[in-house]
Amino acid sequence: MNHILYFPTRYFPAISGAEFYIQSMAEILNLKYNYDIQVYTSTAIDFKALRESRGRIIKPGEKYYENVNKLKITRFPVKYNISQDEKLTLVKKEASYEGLELSDECLIEYLRNGPFLEKLLKNMVRPTEISFDLVHTSFFPYFNTILTLMLGKLTNKPTVCTPFFHFSNPRYLNKNYFEAMHKFDKIIACTHLEKKVLIETMGIPEEKIKVISMGVDYKKFILPKKLTPKRFNFKQKYFKPNEKNHRMVLFCGYKNYEKGAISILKAIPYILKKFRKVYFVFIGPSTIAFNRELSKIQKAIHPRVINLTPDNLTGYYDVKKIAAFNETDVFLMPSRSDAYGIAFLEAWASGKPVIGANIGATPEVIRDKVDGLLVEFDDYIDIADKVVLLLKKKRLSKNLGLEGRNKVQESLSWDIIAKKTHETYQELILKEGE
Repeated sequence: MNHILYFPTRYFPAISGAEFYIQSMAEILNLKYNYDIQVYTSTAIDFKALRESRGRIIKPGEKYYENVNKLKITRFPVKYNISQDEKLTLVKKEASYEGLELSDECLIEYLRNGPFLEKLLKNMVRPTEISFDLVHTSFFPYFNTILTLMLGKLTNKPTVCTPFFHFSNPRYLNKNYFEAMHKFDKIIACTHLEKKVLIETMGIPEEKIKVISMGVDYKKFILPKKLTPKRFNFKQKYFKPNEKNHRMVLFCGYKNYEKGAISILKAIPYILKKFRKVYFVFIGPSTIAFNRELSKIQKAIHPRVINLTPDNLTGYYDVKKIAAFNETDVFLMPSRSDAYGIAFLEAWASGKPVIGANIGATPEVIRDKVDGLLVEFDDYIDIADKVVLLLKKKRLSKNLGLEGRNKVQESLSWDIIAKKTHETYQELILKEGE
């Protein structure tokens, strides 16, 4: 039996693609490949809590604090009231850090992003409660990345990082981040485009990079044709009684500029000029910028907007979310900050057409005019035109959705992704044992 330590930035009930990927791998590898899985993570639930005490955290005694789907979770509290100089001193005194030979500039940048896990750092001796064969982290560029390298150095075990490199976002192109990536034994890129950028931008050796895409449990999104007590009817719940035949456009993700949520709001007036009978559904954590823009358009044109947050849902497979994917006519996420975009796969699993931005890794994920459409990032006129096209051209929408469904069923299930990950782990573990 192999022992694997996962060290993500956050873990369920924190919700995002990176967390879902780690959780899916941990649970499948434990169940199907008999791996002994341990998870280290922070207590942060939202991104703000990685750096600020005003963020949302999970506390001891709360549901999911120590166990998620029978896997043991060790959560370390984020230390907030500590200066940057104190952080530097604590990290640099550790022999396992010294052996990494990273510059102060690199360490400072990772410390700025958090989470600073002082309790783990102060007790970073050779772990006795778990003897692991490999440690795998996500996602770049947060401080748990450095802690993972330190644990690997301390125990002389291989380290793996799935960075989810958002290379289209200027924020992630800080060269001081790149040093740490060179220290991993293996980097898992979600797309060949990401691999290309890792080589050209960071100078990562090609042999260190393995391309493994993201996945979806498509069976979760196939609902029975007949209504049952367990099947939720989204339009019946949220649409006005006389408007249940209205069309629907769905966004699912972090409601910020990077994900394209603000651009969608700006596109709504132009969509409504050409197609009036449509609801716009947003699922995901809200931001101040999103709420401000939504308030602005609601006052001007009174669009039909349904705005749900994680507080309205019970998890990744919440019945309302699955119903929304199944009942929507178009899935729209014109993001520039996706290393892959698991939500596209969920839409395809539901047989729906998708629209993404022609930037970053998305052009590799979405085949334009084959299983979806591409728009220019933050071009709300382009977004509006493509949405209207799919709302009006039902045959085109159906064909794009079916092509996407075929793709995920044939090659993008979580089981396939887990098998490739298992093979990657075995190569590293066997090499370490030689």
